[in-house]
Amino acid sequence: MAKNLLIVESPAKAKTINKYLGKDFQVLASYGHVRDLVPKEGAVDPDNGFAMRYELIERNEKHVEAIAKAARAADGIWLATDPDREGEAISWHIAEILRERGLLEGKALQRVVFTEITPRAIKEAMGHPRHIAGELVDAQQARRALDYLVGFNLSPVLWRKIKAGLSAGRVQSPALRMIVEREEEIEAFKAREYWTIEAECAHPSQAFGAKLVKLDGQKFEQFTITDGETAEDARSRIAAAAQGALHVTDVASKERKRRPSPPFTTSTLQQEAARKLGFTTRRTMQVAQKLYEGVAIGEEGTVGLITYMRTDSVNLSQDALGEIRDVIARDFGTSSVPDKPNVYQTKSKNAQEAHEAVRPTSALRTPAQVARFLSDDERRLYELVWKRAVASQMIPATLNTVTVDLAAGSDHGFRASGTTVVVPGFLAVYEEGKDSKGKEDEDEGRKLPAMKLGDRIPLDRIHADQHFTQPPPRFTEASLVKALEEYGIGRPSTYASIIQTLTGKQYAVLEGRAFKPTDVGRAVSKFLSNHFTKYVDYDFTANLEDELDAVSRGEEEWVPLMEKFWGPFKEQVDDKKATLDKADAGSIRVLGDDPRSGRPVSARIGRFGPLVQIGTVEDEEKPKFASLRPGQSIYSISLDEALELFKLPRVLGQDKGEDVSVGIGRFGPFARRGSTYASLTKEDDPYKIDLARAVFLIEEKEEIARNRVIKEFPGSDIQVLNGRFGPYISDGRLNGKIPKDREPASLSLDEVTKLLEETGKPARRGFGAKKAAKKTATKKAPAAKAPTKKAATKKTAKKAATKSAAKKAPGKGARPLSADLEPARPLVTAARFEPGKKRVIKKSDSAPF
Repeated sequence: MAKNLLIVESPAKAKTINKYLGKDFQVLASYGHVRDLVPKEGAVDPDNGFAMRYELIERNEKHVEAIAKAARAADGIWLATDPDREGEAISWHIAEILRERGLLEGKALQRVVFTEITPRAIKEAMGHPRHIAGELVDAQQARRALDYLVGFNLSPVLWRKIKAGLSAGRVQSPALRMIVEREEEIEAFKAREYWTIEAECAHPSQAFGAKLVKLDGQKFEQFTITDGETAEDARSRIAAAAQGALHVTDVASKERKRRPSPPFTTSTLQQEAARKLGFTTRRTMQVAQKLYEGVAIGEEGTVGLITYMRTDSVNLSQDALGEIRDVIARDFGTSSVPDKPNVYQTKSKNAQEAHEAVRPTSALRTPAQVARFLSDDERRLYELVWKRAVASQMIPATLNTVTVDLAAGSDHGFRASGTTVVVPGFLAVYEEGKDSKGKEDEDEGRKLPAMKLGDRIPLDRIHADQHFTQPPPRFTEASLVKALEEYGIGRPSTYASIIQTLTGKQYAVLEGRAFKPTDVGRAVSKFLSNHFTKYVDYDFTANLEDELDAVSRGEEEWVPLMEKFWGPFKEQVDDKKATLDKADAGSIRVLGDDPRSGRPVSARIGRFGPLVQIGTVEDEEKPKFASLRPGQSIYSISLDEALELFKLPRVLGQDKGEDVSVGIGRFGPFARRGSTYASLTKEDDPYKIDLARAVFLIEEKEEIARNRVIKEFPGSDIQVLNGRFGPYISDGRLNGKIPKDREPASLSLDEVTKLLEETGKPARRGFGAKKAAKKTATKKAPAAKAPTKKAATKKTAKKAATKSAAKKAPGKGARPLSADLEPARPLVTAARFEPGKKRVIKKSDSAPF
């Protein structure tokens, strides 16, 4: 039996570290957080020092039990979770659980941290243990409490004012505001026409282009010419003045240095992976996690290839710097190594949380050497990290820019520029990606022919080109992360989860790689901006993050911080609840009047999403509703477009003595004949589909239904059915799997009964579900059989109760939590925090242990 127990977060990391520590250690994984706030109101008690009630995360209970069992037999316990606030909190939670169970008495409990999973780093960490950092735990608890209080108090307001199921996160809301405001900028943008004039020069050694910079003796600017007639007149005059050639009036040459970018932080890694590899932030973090936890590298065994990937530091250790400089000298020559290591400054005030930038654990492992051991995603991301780290310690690139001025007569002038690389320096390894190209980027790599003052350059032609100004671009994942970082909103571990929440809640969708807010997202953002302005303000959110950082550094206490936030916030929420019916919706737009009825036509957010409405609830006649078509928005739809939507449902004709119609329902466009509904495909337009096509879809649906039942068993509810993913078993309540080696039609009643007991899962309410449910209700129940499963446990009952509560209407028992915390490490006995470094931990009578 191992004498020591070491606890990490992930099983992959546990497997790697276990090989390094040997038989005296047992290494177990917590699988992320082990406790979370109870999912109901009162989990954070502002009236009692913001006491927080925790419970074990159900899916991780077995891992906690394994840790407890191992701790009982161990002499020493080592907590080796990640080196940030979340990791520190996980260690604290594990320690509290073990302490409450009496498993720490007489045993050494030590905290160790490392930013890379290599034998050297592990050995060094084990030689320098420390206590759990209370300041980091305080900061994490404060963040968790803030997010909980915002979610539980603000989300119900959105439910009542906009639609059920919405959430308002402390950090996600300002991020959504950024996306919405950018969309409004784009919609308000008015394109301006402008013209450029360019000369195509036919130099004997190399053709090149030159742009007009002087017209009629005046500086030529972007909006000097704004119409085609003026542009053609100017072009003709310039051509006449040039008489077939331009004359060189000035040649200037200037050398400049370009420094390499610093090694990656979390945000810059996410940005660059998005630009160069097309990765989402979530994909980047998932791949980076694998590279950090360890990959099997041939005879070397499993080893972590990169350092910890949640960091805002740009520092590199002295060992890493020495190794990188050796690699540069070996592969690129000693002339590429600067006299002293390059030093970079981080913008973050709290970069000491994780001590290094993201870098390869050993620069000696080149991408080419490890490529065959990695998946394609892992290879590409490792290459990005390796190149960026190595390039960061190389000499600057030396660039030479040549600018030539050319005259067309005495009143007009052109300019051409070209930039060449004199000394590549770091560019021999890596060049940072860019979202858009500027003038310097356009000129880079273009070499002009040799020219001197007075040279006559033959002119091929002069042309004028029309342009229009472009609106600001929508945010991509890369540019959104960059903006969040620049504003100081969120921290390294939250960027991916912020984006996942925005898309998961369908507040924004990705069109290509750019975010476009949905109508629901715009309604939420507008409502919060109008009524909770302070809490979606960029500076307020950033300042709150700074205060959390101050808590993590021990410069500020967490309870006073909570009190300062909670009082004004709660007062404003209560005020809005009281005046809710009088407040502006932010989601209703009056379009005009219906010409037939004279009733008002409006666009708004309904229970199931965006819609248009004729009339109001105050009218004697009930309002009419119509869903929007794909691509339409309540913020831009016109009256005519809205009225067109009320042409549905429309009758196409008759078939088999019944009307055939098309309409749009909760789940999209459909065709109907009698009681049969068939969904239209993406290619079918409900406003244009004809009778023949609708009948085809309906017949196809009925044919599927006729062939759905493979086998029935008289006296039993169980059926063998054809499903979307192949044959399966169902009794209307449970669905079960059929072994691949069995013919579905040959199964007996005993066999299907056993299979349903062994593999049955709750049936989804979808196609065929209602029919099965009715059948169950009318048939005589089969004879009772001996139970084959254990009776429901308290845990099962508790889980069912929790799920039931989650489905209730907004109010007590619901869980409108913010998703500003990172999903990759699922969050997760009751603990009462007391101000200050010293904690008094008490059991709560109402908290489950």
